[in-house]
Order: sequence, then C-alpha cells, then structure tokens
Amino acid sequence: MKSQDILLMLKLISMEKSGAPEADYSVRQLEAFTGISKSELSAALNRCIRVGLVARDHQTGIPKVNRKALLGFLLNGIRYVFPVKPAELVRGTPTSFAAPVMEGKVMSAGDTINVWPDAAGKTKGQAIAPLFKSVTTAAKADPKLYELLALVDAVRIGNVREAQLAAQLLEKEFFK
Repeated sequence: MKSQDILLMLKLISMEKSGAPEADYSVRQLEAFTGISKSELSAALNRCIRVGLVARDHQTGIPKVNRKALLGFLLNGIRYVFPVKPAELVRGTPTSFAAPVMEGKVMSAGDTINVWPDAAGKTKGQAIAPLFKSVTTAAKADPKLYELLALVDAVRIGNVREAQLAAQLLEKEFFK
C-alpha cells in the first residue's frame, strides 16, 4: 500500500458523497482531481482492488470503496503505516484539530497548530507531512476531501482525544 492509495480512496468517497457524474471517474479526471499521475492512479486502483479495499461496480465499472474495511485500516493501522510527527514552523493549510472540520470541537494544549506546508497558506503552524505531495492542491479543490484528509491526519498524529473525535466524525459523516 502506498500513500496515494489512501488519497485516491478518500477522493472516491468524496465523489460518491457528492453524487459525481460517471464521467468524473475516468483516470484523466481522477488525475486532475488528485494530482496523482495516470500510471500511478492505475497502479493504486489495482492495489486497492487486489486487497479488497475497492471493487468495481458490476454495472457501471465505477470503483467503489469498501468503506468498512477502509475505516478499519484508518482507525487501526494508518498511524503505523504512515506515521507523522509535527516538525518546524511553516506557513500552510490547517490540518488535524486545526482544520475547519474539527474547529471548536477540541481544545489544543498550546497555540501551535498543525499545517500541511504550503507557500500560499495563510496560517502558521507545525509542519505535518501530507499523505501525498498533491494533498494541499486536491484539498483546496474539494472541501469534503479536505475534511477527510484532516480527520485522517488527526488519527495519524495519534493524540488520543483528537484521534477519538476524528474516528467518530469519520464514521458518522463518511463511512455510514
């Protein structure tokens, strides 16, 4: 499994939640939405299908995420497979407990928030390595994807309160 596999599956969930048209599921469109190259998208989709995290719809051929399996992996394994630790102070896009999806739902122990490094970002915080290099661009274009990625980061960072709240929000909002 690679980090772009997670980005792809989260984008597929976001698209399904928003009722995206069938044409948006083409490799070309997915490349534009995620910033993952066409060859890597194809490889990521094949990896996800092979391990049972994605299956193609029998009628339309559209890839569908096995939400229950993905949620299990996100809650129990992602912090070990794609660990992250806050680093230096940078400008960027808020993530984890600082993202709008968790804003006001949990109190921080300090003034420093977590951000994905982004030269165009307006917020200063500790750098968190995104799951994939194109995460900030993809998240700016899709608010639901941004929410999913920020919640996954809260689980990846591993602070107990934030991770528990993120798990509840993931399950309630995206994985029912």
